[in-house]
Amino acid sequence: MIVTVSQYMPGLLGRITELHAGYYHRHWGFDLYFEAKVAVELSDFMQKFDSKRDGLWAAIQDDHIIGAMAVSGRDAATIGARLRWLIVAPPYQGRGYGKRLMSAAMDFCRQARFSRVYLTTFAGLDAARYLYEREGFRVVAEQEDAHWGKTVREQVFELKQ
Repeated sequence: MIVTVSQYMPGLLGRITELHAGYYHRHWGFDLYFEAKVAVELSDFMQKFDSKRDGLWAAIQDDHIIGAMAVSGRDAATIGARLRWLIVAPPYQGRGYGKRLMSAAMDFCRQARFSRVYLTTFAGLDAARYLYEREGFRVVAEQEDAHWGKTVREQVFELKQ
């Protein structure tokens, strides 16, 4: 089940951070730097959360948070709304949860009439890239970058509506 998070949900910040830290450490070798970055940026997002411009969705199975995705609309009027923190726990990948999270986020973006939606990711996350491109996102910039805690081929995807 995908639920819209419009108020405090105990453990959500920690669980999203945990899912990211575990997955990206296991598959990409990311370390404390990345986990702390997710925790700090997600915490900032939640503390300034405004349901008129921001969205957060959680995938829940048997009362357990197994995935999430957010839209930060804080800078929508200038640089665009930003998709953030798409993650699905490995045992639940390939079951449509990512697709449903993405659909909820994009429905929100359309209803909010964001003219530009973008996200930053890196090369090699093919399943996520498929979801982005399925919605019409295209790569608009690529460069080697180390702000993830290690050097990766960072990509910026964009959708103009």
